[in-house]
Amino acid sequence: MDYKKDFVEILFSQLQDNLDVQKLENMIEIPKFENQGDLSFPCFELAKIFKKSPQQIAIELAKKIKLPKHFQHVEAVSGYVNIFLNKQIASTTVINEILTKKEYYGEIKNGNKKIITIDFSSPNIAKPFSMGHLRSTVIGNSLALISEKSGYQVVRINHLGDWGTQFGKLIVAYKLWGEKQKVIENPIKELLKLYVKFHEEAEQDEQLNDQARHCFKMLEDGNEGALELWNWFKEESLKEFNKIYQLLGINFDSFNGEAFYNDKMVQVVQLLEEKNLLKESDGAKIVEMEGGLPPCLIMKKDGTTLYATRDLAAAIYRHDTYQFEKSFYVVGNEQSLHFKQIFTVLKKLGYEWHHGLTHVPFGMMLKDGKKMSTRKGKVVLLEEVLSEAINLAKENIEEKNPQLAAKEEVARQVGTGAVIFHDLKNYRLNDIEFSLEDMLRFEGETGPYVQYTHARASSILRKGGYEESLDLLTFYDEEAWPIITKLKAFPDVIKRAFEESDPSQIAKYVLELSKAFNKYYGNVRILDDLEQKQARLSLVYCVQITLKEGLRLLGIQAPEEM
Repeated sequence: MDYKKDFVEILFSQLQDNLDVQKLENMIEIPKFENQGDLSFPCFELAKIFKKSPQQIAIELAKKIKLPKHFQHVEAVSGYVNIFLNKQIASTTVINEILTKKEYYGEIKNGNKKIITIDFSSPNIAKPFSMGHLRSTVIGNSLALISEKSGYQVVRINHLGDWGTQFGKLIVAYKLWGEKQKVIENPIKELLKLYVKFHEEAEQDEQLNDQARHCFKMLEDGNEGALELWNWFKEESLKEFNKIYQLLGINFDSFNGEAFYNDKMVQVVQLLEEKNLLKESDGAKIVEMEGGLPPCLIMKKDGTTLYATRDLAAAIYRHDTYQFEKSFYVVGNEQSLHFKQIFTVLKKLGYEWHHGLTHVPFGMMLKDGKKMSTRKGKVVLLEEVLSEAINLAKENIEEKNPQLAAKEEVARQVGTGAVIFHDLKNYRLNDIEFSLEDMLRFEGETGPYVQYTHARASSILRKGGYEESLDLLTFYDEEAWPIITKLKAFPDVIKRAFEESDPSQIAKYVLELSKAFNKYYGNVRILDDLEQKQARLSLVYCVQITLKEGLRLLGIQAPEEM
């Protein structure tokens, strides 16, 4: 039952001449304190319309409102109209809805199976998968899962950084200082050493940068020797990346990176020329922007292409291939200008579908307050962090539950869950200071705390011998009301998380639900009261279902024992 929708309809019947349904829905709040009701409507915006104080408007509205039976009463307080739900009806409705829908609870059909492409993760070939890549990877994966829950078909795209001048640099570095055997034995770390050495040497010898540009031009022109080295670098990198994706439980539908669009950029340049959008500037080709944006650089004066050219080709190819309704680019905040330029160029080209393109930016993962830099070798390897998290989880299991079956698998679920949750509990636009200690903490506002709550609920169900019943039950337990209000909110949280591209809404939600359940567990003897045992176990089962689904939407597994 959608109580918010019902409240909107009640208000609309009184205010339709002044406010539309969408405006009313956006204005409704959920009060912080139980004595303020379950839903609240502020009347301050109506003061100008009615030429009355918000307090007076609230009093008059409260008197006019006729409540259906699932609302208990209405009151006007300090300019707000507060609605209180009938707790028994609401509790019964929520519990039965979750028991009926199970993991499909909270599902929204808004997407109508339309397609969303999500471009995320996108590490650079021949560089290590660092903590700096974690944010795009886990935010993108969670948004893909939330989008599917919202009724969309999702195409997951890993737009690999497998092209560009950096490969010219790496080819030069390998030819000057590389040893084949060392690269074979430890490809990513050895290639990183070469990349860092190139930048150190290039600070003293500018000619190295010229050589790198020349090597990349050879690569673009299909030089056999350059392509052979590039392919080798790429194959070794993908092997390493796939180990990490497997650990995190993340899959992709496409690994088409920048190189894939190498033969598709000519068409973009031709289109821009046909529309008279391409201008020359100091020998380079640009598209001029309005609104204070700098020009979008399409081609350098030496004829090589840039990120913009490839991203334009990628957007056109993806729309031709997938006919997407929306397309998300989960890329760092520092690329905001780049995407404004890309979307503007597509608009200038006359593509109406540019309206469906969205840059989903996020803050940086910092180390000692500074951005991690591959060039300077200042990176923290994600594989090492995951390995340490899993080992710590294993130690905890050995200490607290040495008889646990499938210890290795549970340790993987808990360790990776700790790393993922530490990222996703933060609002994505905020920078995050890398802290292994905070990330791997197994109490407080962490992934393991939520996973442990799920395992506790599973344990109670086993001890209580819970058996599902097809019969609808009547449920009311005064002390369970904080849990009911949280369970009731789950569909709305998913809706907000999708609309705002914000997985932290779900991370915060599962923390709050866990806290409410653990408080209930501490105060109520769930299995002792035989008369209420089955109903209370049904509540526990609903918590278990919702926590598991909430964690799944974050890309985290929920072990039944820990």
